[in-house]
Amino acid sequence: MTDQSMQQPAATGDDPQDDDKFHEECGVFGIWNTNDAAALTALGLHALQHRGQEAAGIVSLDEGGIFHAHRGRGLVGDTFSDAKVMASLRGRAAAGHNRYATTGETALRNVQPLYADFAFGGFAVAHNGNLTNALALRRSLVNRGCLFQSTTDSEVFIHLIAISLYSTVVDRLIDALRQVQGAYSLVALHDGALIGARDVFGVRPLVLGRLGGTDGVPTSWVLCSETCALDIVGAEFVRDIDAGEIIIIDDKGVHSIKPFGKQPDRFCIFEYIYFARPDSVVEGTPVYETRKRIGAELARESGVEADVVVPVPDSGVPAAMGYATESGIPFELGIIRNHYVGRTFIEPTDQIRNLGVKLKHSANKPMLEGKRVILVDDSIVRGTTSKKIVEMVRAAGAREVHMRISSPPTTHSCYYGIDTPERGKLLAATHDLEQMAQIIGVDSLAYISLDGLYRALGKPGRDAAKPAYCDACFTGDYAIPLTDTQANTDRQLSLLRAG
Repeated sequence: MTDQSMQQPAATGDDPQDDDKFHEECGVFGIWNTNDAAALTALGLHALQHRGQEAAGIVSLDEGGIFHAHRGRGLVGDTFSDAKVMASLRGRAAAGHNRYATTGETALRNVQPLYADFAFGGFAVAHNGNLTNALALRRSLVNRGCLFQSTTDSEVFIHLIAISLYSTVVDRLIDALRQVQGAYSLVALHDGALIGARDVFGVRPLVLGRLGGTDGVPTSWVLCSETCALDIVGAEFVRDIDAGEIIIIDDKGVHSIKPFGKQPDRFCIFEYIYFARPDSVVEGTPVYETRKRIGAELARESGVEADVVVPVPDSGVPAAMGYATESGIPFELGIIRNHYVGRTFIEPTDQIRNLGVKLKHSANKPMLEGKRVILVDDSIVRGTTSKKIVEMVRAAGAREVHMRISSPPTTHSCYYGIDTPERGKLLAATHDLEQMAQIIGVDSLAYISLDGLYRALGKPGRDAAKPAYCDACFTGDYAIPLTDTQANTDRQLSLLRAG
């Protein structure tokens, strides 16, 4: 789910604290056949808050077939804490969405789920991912007379469904999905069913859960981005939705169809490294244990003599634990994170930008002073925040600072639903290892190898002919066509030739 202004990957925000983190672009949650459907959806979105903090929305469906919606900017707790708002979201079915805005201000018109009234009734859709041919489709739809109300690529689904000549909602959705390219997991709600769908490569996650069904309690069904959202509502994990699968949940139960040709699974490998919550189970693999294994493999590949292993919190903690266990070097919380600060809340002057990292991280001086320190983090994007953290650790008295990264170097932009800078702004795309170490000010810098990452995930290594995951951010191996990006490049080349 991205803004249509994004013909290239968006740069991360101006907040200096966010420079060295990628951002997932949304979480989805849907529930069918339960009391307090909207309240449970709000809880599910709260558990998925890490996937988007800019805005949230819920659409509910009552027993009379009437839809109710509320959307707002900010965190889930800010948007859905009002009792009157929750009371207005009546019904036994609901769909919800957390949004991470890729560029500029989060306009309320872009906050999902998107809703439309069709001839067959109301339809709401929440989308996680990015469509790589959305601009081409949008131009075609506008030429046909479609009027877009938002700048999000997700609205393409609405218009493709509207103009479809098929009679049923599911057939119209299939028709729409056949025309889109890109990565998506979506949850849709109409008067009759809750629907989930996943792209044919399975890049973005989507899981099915069950609530109730015993002791006379009716069975309720949940679709959501991660298992942590099932846990918060007390739902039982049933299974991951397969790549290319469409799930239809109605009063008769759960129905599965697979109308698209089989493609090799290319699940996003960065979900294991950073995006998914540590307590989630992703594609059958516990994320927390996986990150510890990644850290252990990193230690085997790039060990260095040191006195203490220190994570860059919070995302570096499990990998640092694995690194410490494998290396035998003590693990310490040498950096403390302030969890009550989001974006810099003071006017961002140059002085405040320089101090901004201290709003979120502070040095635990007794654990660092006089020590040879190994800092473990999950990634480096531009290098600016990493540099400031290293400066902070050295200022606390560290004798040596070595940095270890639990992902391979990020050398390419993501076009499949992750907010990344354009390639020229990725530090690893423009500098070698020695140059990067000098820029961020460490005595040594090492990343886990791509084969090492695959080994930590239980694979013998990366099969270049048939990769098990989407790892395009490390390799440039884009499995899904980049139609809009290529069209934009072709236009630029054409203008240059014409000039």
